Amino acid sequence: MDANGSGDRVRWGDVLLASIAAVSWALVGMAGAAALGLHLLGADSAAALGPMTAAVVVLAVGGSVTPTGDVSAFGLEGAQAQTAVDITPLGVGLFGALFLAYFFLRSLRGAGPYISGTELAARVGGVVLLFVATVGGLAWAGHDVITIDGAKLGLNLDKVPGVGGDGGGIEVPGLGDIGDIGGPLPDRLGDLVDAKAAVGFSVNTADSLAGALFWVLGVLAVALLASRRTPLPRGAAWAALRRTVRPAASALANVLLVAVIAGYAAAAYAAIGDDHPKRIAGAALLGAPNGVWLGIPLGLFVPWDGEAKGELAKLLPDPLDELLRVSADEPATVGRLAELDGRVWLLAVAAAVTMLCAGVLAASRTPVGGLGAAGFAGRCAVRLGGVTALTLPLLVWLTDVSADASLSVLGLDAFGAGIELHGQLGMALLLGAAWGAATGGAGALLVYATQGGGRAEFPEPEQVRGPELPGPYRPMAPYRPSNEDTNPYLRPPPGIHGAPTMLGPVPPPPPPPRYGAPADPEEGPPPPGTPSSGR
Repeated sequence: MDANGSGDRVRWGDVLLASIAAVSWALVGMAGAAALGLHLLGADSAAALGPMTAAVVVLAVGGSVTPTGDVSAFGLEGAQAQTAVDITPLGVGLFGALFLAYFFLRSLRGAGPYISGTELAARVGGVVLLFVATVGGLAWAGHDVITIDGAKLGLNLDKVPGVGGDGGGIEVPGLGDIGDIGGPLPDRLGDLVDAKAAVGFSVNTADSLAGALFWVLGVLAVALLASRRTPLPRGAAWAALRRTVRPAASALANVLLVAVIAGYAAAAYAAIGDDHPKRIAGAALLGAPNGVWLGIPLGLFVPWDGEAKGELAKLLPDPLDELLRVSADEPATVGRLAELDGRVWLLAVAAAVTMLCAGVLAASRTPVGGLGAAGFAGRCAVRLGGVTALTLPLLVWLTDVSADASLSVLGLDAFGAGIELHGQLGMALLLGAAWGAATGGAGALLVYATQGGGRAEFPEPEQVRGPELPGPYRPMAPYRPSNEDTNPYLRPPPGIHGAPTMLGPVPPPPPPPRYGAPADPEEGPPPPGTPSSGR
């Protein structure tokens, strides 16, 4: 392919190297974030860090991890630990997405102002195939077994009635010895010290490969839409995408990333005065985007359905955990949360300001095109409204939470805990369109009032590096009107008939002497053989 993107020749060497670089850096970023987060949380004290890191990376790209358990206690058979977890650690996925997008887009920018559809498809296909294959390897490595030894738990059961071999019953004050109402239970409590619990986890390969495929395609699509300077194929459809979608998509992506950075800053501030700063840092590293991107739709009045019970409810921020515990029949909204804590309204203000920043940024990247204030505001409102209508349901879908755990012994639940939190996708789409249109129009009016309209978009590729045709010298545009008397480029070169020179006009050449005419005496004698007029 030439520098202008014409032709369909694919440089397979560049495609392979770019795919390896993008996928490698993405996996290094995800594995590093996952391992560091698990270590800060202290999870590596219960099981090997390597398999857990592989499992978390697979979860981050949309995979599935299936916990399994077999707990033998009290000498009873059939005890099983039943656990189901559906939580995506978006912090790990965000690190991988940023690395993957950066190196993928950087490889495209070296292709020229345009890239053919064939080469773009080859580059996307190379990244997708390599990434899915690597996730398959992680799915094979992401399994381990955690063994809990009762002898190491430090249990002291000597004071439990019936334990220790004395055979005595339980004596209740005022009732005397009521006998051994526990039957064989005290002896089995003593056996708990020697009991072992084996709880493992494994990665579902088929689901993980499918999740990785959709994840990498989604990341590449968002990267191409949000990057304003990456070349695209020629064609009216691609030009329309570059002109209409990219300014709004890039603005919205930027403010969402800034919101995540603010979440990390808030976590760092909270860790300063906490007794366990490492736990806060580890949780933020793995799940800060989960909390931030859940708060933005909630602050934009998207309702959420869910319930919380047991110890897992403590993972939710206050007062959301209290609301889901008390009343799970009605959806959680900003208004209902504000009844428990009035400071929740600050979340709505922050979400509205975030959207307004996106509107201003999108308008500053959109050309006015000769429109007035109303027309420019309408253009920006339509574009940002359409992009936000697709982005807000995506955030709601990514931040869904589903986790429950129970220990069942012969059909009896020993304990139970669970979280269910799902946003309403239909309302997210409608509210996204409304908020995007409102803030897009408001941002356009602010930009138009302050600088007379948005800046011109990044110029089209043909304006940056168009084909050069051979020809005469083309001077740059002058800073002042040109003077024809002093500009030598406005006159023909010297020596041409009638052309002026630096010393004045060139006199016309003398006419050739007529045959037989008398020669001019100043020019000397006629050449030999010239007939004279007297002959």
